[in-house]
Amino acid sequence: MASSPQSLADRLVRYDALVPCLNAFIDTRSPGSEAKENFTIIGPGVSENPDQHIHIAEPHGFNIGGARQPPHCVNSQHSHETAEVFVVLSGIWSFKLGETGDDARIELRPGDIISLPTNLFRGFENIGTDPGFIWSVLGGDDPGRVLWAPYVFEMASRFGLVLMENGSLIDTVRGDVPPPGLKPMPPTDAAAVARVQRFDAAAIAACVVRADAFDALPAGPLSRFDGVAEVAVIGPANDAERIEAGQMAWPHGFHVRRIAFDAGGHVPDHRRAEPEVLFVQQGELTVRSGDDVVTMAPGDTLTVPIGRTRSFAAGEGAVVFAVHGGDTPAAPEWIDQAAVVA
Repeated sequence: MASSPQSLADRLVRYDALVPCLNAFIDTRSPGSEAKENFTIIGPGVSENPDQHIHIAEPHGFNIGGARQPPHCVNSQHSHETAEVFVVLSGIWSFKLGETGDDARIELRPGDIISLPTNLFRGFENIGTDPGFIWSVLGGDDPGRVLWAPYVFEMASRFGLVLMENGSLIDTVRGDVPPPGLKPMPPTDAAAVARVQRFDAAAIAACVVRADAFDALPAGPLSRFDGVAEVAVIGPANDAERIEAGQMAWPHGFHVRRIAFDAGGHVPDHRRAEPEVLFVQQGELTVRSGDDVVTMAPGDTLTVPIGRTRSFAAGEGAVVFAVHGGDTPAAPEWIDQAAVVA
């Protein structure tokens, strides 16, 4: 951590400054998928393109990314080795499950969150009328490789993209030549498909929290302050914070909290013993650390260093998602105990 940027401004990734990759994956030249933009915000992500821009490389124990897609742009069916969580910033998104996307589907709108379990084929499409953006959290410093449904390989080969056995992408249209001895990855076979779990509509519905349903979730420690409502969304019960399990209670390697602010809502100075990443879904959030201050807008992502003091202030209607590293985060350390309402 000593060599990592300490200024909050250097650790803030503005939505308007996100650098997209237009050919991050094997399916990005296939009709219906060629217009998607993929973003690697914190950590290496699972991009198959070595030229993918990484905004903040510092290991956090999890990865942060995003996808922006115009209407009717599709992300093909695939599976992940670690947890994958999405928060919808904009657009209307249809998540489709199963090898060909026919097992189940569920729609998400701005403010909704979904946690997609490992070893489950999923794809998604922006079915709205405007461009949409979803913000993502992937478990682990190394989230592994994507397992593509069989049809994706055949589809991609017709447009010059070949996935190699080491997980890298070769663009034959551009004239890429595989290194000597490196072979193409064989298409996912029937045995591998059979090992992937399958969900029906009821199972995937339990992996979603709607924007209007957060009030029913367990309150977190920040809720002691007037005008602040923190709830547990993802992660098991945590005795250190005296908080019950979120709706998606299975271990992810990180916890996710939603923090909503009324007018005048303020969280005083405190520290955390694990990485904390903040994402503004709605409104504005001001984060202060001593004389270091940033104000975040919708779509912005900020990572606060371990042990660094931070306080939050926001206006009416601000909604922030916070990711804390580990399955058992420590309780916040309050700098001025007298400011903490019992």
